[in-house]
Amino acid sequence: MSEFFAHIFAGVEQARTWREEQRAAGRRVVFTNGCFDVLHAGHVMYLAWARKHGDALIVGLNGDESVRALKGAPRPINPYEDRAHVLAGLRSVDGVVRFDELTPERLIEALKPDAIVKSAQYREEDLPEAEIVRAYGGEVLLAPHLDGHSTSEILRRGAERTS
Repeated sequence: MSEFFAHIFAGVEQARTWREEQRAAGRRVVFTNGCFDVLHAGHVMYLAWARKHGDALIVGLNGDESVRALKGAPRPINPYEDRAHVLAGLRSVDGVVRFDELTPERLIEALKPDAIVKSAQYREEDLPEAEIVRAYGGEVLLAPHLDGHSTSEILRRGAERTS
């Protein structure tokens, strides 16, 4: 069944090897990251937008502890392995790699993607990873933000409907 999934890398070194293979083949690699806890249409459209800006998309996926630190308990709803397989099953995603920090700077420094994609809800000057990417000649792209497509909002609406 693994032939239906993108690469789920065992670690940064395996992802870096894949990245080097992409570079050698002349492919433009785009990177994005997130928790992707309860995948929704906003996530799918965001990832498709990111993939459109390169030849391959690698997703840095927060580990369970970093999701909990960022979002609070009881998050994540779905454990890392499940979230990784859901992402890897999307046509727009070519690879998934775990990171356990709150932010992806270390991962970006290791992979050196040609571009990183973040939501336009952020400002480039507020992104610590933007400086890293620009330092090696990479590009920072801001994807359109889609209002009403938030995991936290979806979970809140679900809780309201059951109470």
